[in-house]
Amino acid sequence: MKSYRKELFFNVPTRRAFINITPQVEECLRESGIKEGLILVNAMHITASVFINDDESGLHQDYDVWLEKLAPHEPVSQYRHNVGEDNADAHMKRQVMGREVVVAVTDGRLDFGTWERIFYGEFDGRRKKRVLVKIIGE
Repeated sequence: MKSYRKELFFNVPTRRAFINITPQVEECLRESGIKEGLILVNAMHITASVFINDDESGLHQDYDVWLEKLAPHEPVSQYRHNVGEDNADAHMKRQVMGREVVVAVTDGRLDFGTWERIFYGEFDGRRKKRVLVKIIGE
């Protein structure tokens, strides 16, 4: 069995964003040479997420509004975590959206449903963060 590991880096200039990282993950798969196996993609920061869904801007706007209702950023004084920080809401948003995804690799391709894509969700941006891509298989 082969193993491949790569880190992807993101520096989002805004506090929140959703980025389709499917092309970068597909490039990692090509580099790995693995044709059959599993790929893990996970955010290496506790205020960011990796998830699978549709690449449709209306849905992303809906996510942003919905998450802000669930865990509003302001007032920052509403959170105990925010003593000296202002990102408690980002931790909660990450918890809802998830840390990682695992996708089957079949015949050298991500084995997706029709509209599925991999996204990096940023909830406390404006600094460099990383995503781990780990692929195992043959």
